[in-house]
Amino acid sequence: MERAELVRLGLRLILRRGRRPRLTPQALRRRLECLNRIAPRPPRGIEYITVDAGGVSGERIAGPVSRPDRHILFLHGGGYTFGSSLLYRDFTWRIAGACRASVLCIDYRLAPEHPFPAALDDTVAAYRWLLGQGADPRHIAVAGDSAGGGLVFALLLRLRDEGTPLPAAAAAISPWTDLALTGESLQRDNAKDPVISIDRAERNAALYLAGADPRAPYASPLYGDHTGLPPTLFLVGSDELVLDDSLRMADRMRTAGCKVELDVAPNMFHAWHLFSRLLPQARQTIARIGSFLQSKME
Repeated sequence: MERAELVRLGLRLILRRGRRPRLTPQALRRRLECLNRIAPRPPRGIEYITVDAGGVSGERIAGPVSRPDRHILFLHGGGYTFGSSLLYRDFTWRIAGACRASVLCIDYRLAPEHPFPAALDDTVAAYRWLLGQGADPRHIAVAGDSAGGGLVFALLLRLRDEGTPLPAAAAAISPWTDLALTGESLQRDNAKDPVISIDRAERNAALYLAGADPRAPYASPLYGDHTGLPPTLFLVGSDELVLDDSLRMADRMRTAGCKVELDVAPNMFHAWHLFSRLLPQARQTIARIGSFLQSKME
């Protein structure tokens, strides 16, 4: 059996096939905190600095090849209800190396304690903080996965609308762009994706929106006007519940005149990119992000 199928099987057993009661977001966060204690340490030479990015806590990650004039603002996933910079450490140091940049991974506020638009407000504050630190927007890129991928586009829409200089490029891994949950892949791939399910997506959307319009562009960027957004790389697995969120978003951005590249990874599931210690496909994805973003930040 291929490694990817072994990982898929393990995730299915752990995340979706057990008979455990539904965890609250708070209980899930506590459980995930335990993973931080056993997470693999990065190699020597990787530097983590805790920062206050315009009132938003986070980490700056840099390695031996990180250029001081290049910056990646990374937005973690977690359905807007969990996730942290600590949980993503084994991924962000790899992005720093692949992009030859420093990475700012922020701990934006989470629902249900802090519903929409708190996460977006924090993301905007962190981006403006980078600018205030002297970062040139031509040498900044924004990247994120899942809910963080949706935040990437919400950030770009709001920056454009407010007249703030946009970053040079964006990379979105499995972005959740439609909290109205209208994509056909939600039904088609529900049995294929071991990580997320329709009912989990519905719960997280309700917690984050807290009554807000699920088609509001700053919550669901699929429904926005995408004119003027920077070059964007989409990476999504063929077996993902949110596959159509990427396909439709990429198509609408192209229609709006944006430069878009879309990679669909065969037989990959949600969050495959986080398993770089196990999956060559994950390492290829990181290298692809590095190649794309470097080419736009020159």
